[in-house]
Amino acid sequence: MSAARPGLRRLRSAGGTGGSQLQRTPAVPRQSRRRKSVAIAYEAGQGEGAEARWEPPRWREQLQRIRQMRSSRDAPVDEMGVHRCYDTSAPPEVRRYQVLLALMLSSQTKDQVTSAAMLRLRRRGLTVDSVLQMDEESLGHIIYPVGFWRNKVKYIKQTTAILKQKYGGDIPSTVEELVQLPGVGPKMAHLAMHIAWDSVAGIGNPCFSHPSPKSQPIPRQRGSRLWTPTCTGSPTGSSG
Repeated sequence: MSAARPGLRRLRSAGGTGGSQLQRTPAVPRQSRRRKSVAIAYEAGQGEGAEARWEPPRWREQLQRIRQMRSSRDAPVDEMGVHRCYDTSAPPEVRRYQVLLALMLSSQTKDQVTSAAMLRLRRRGLTVDSVLQMDEESLGHIIYPVGFWRNKVKYIKQTTAILKQKYGGDIPSTVEELVQLPGVGPKMAHLAMHIAWDSVAGIGNPCFSHPSPKSQPIPRQRGSRLWTPTCTGSPTGSSG
């Protein structure tokens, strides 16, 4: 005899005779696997009943202390940052290209290492044409030991080819076009606009930031974005 289906059990009749009958047992409800809802908070000016944007306590006092601490301008970035890595005597388009390459090299790399790599490149004549003529192995030997140098070799070669074909050897003049280049992110793009084009298109390096309190829900469509006051960052910072 085949086994009874799940949810059914076999019972004897009340008189003890006759065939058995099936009675359905209540099914056990399954636990829901749906994720719990997450509270969504709107930033100032968004949604109904939006509250004023959160600000860290005493941030103006902290900002003033940072300005005092940086007043001497004696950090490595002040002497070896991207704004110090290009050849000031080169033609404008070459200077801009060197700025972009310095920013690409600076990601996840100390300023001292980036500056040394750029100096080695410039000694060989750092232009769009010279990089296109250079094989990947030679380029890798020159820029080593910058962080992720193997990936950067590929990005530099790809980006340089695009600049030659699409921009006549110059670099794009907008953030939207810059971020389309291989190996160039938003932070690099904003710094490139500031240093290469002398145009402030956004904040590349916030002068002061502070995470929101843990008790506050995550702002809508902003994730874990840091709070920043209304001020511009230093254009001399690396992109790493």
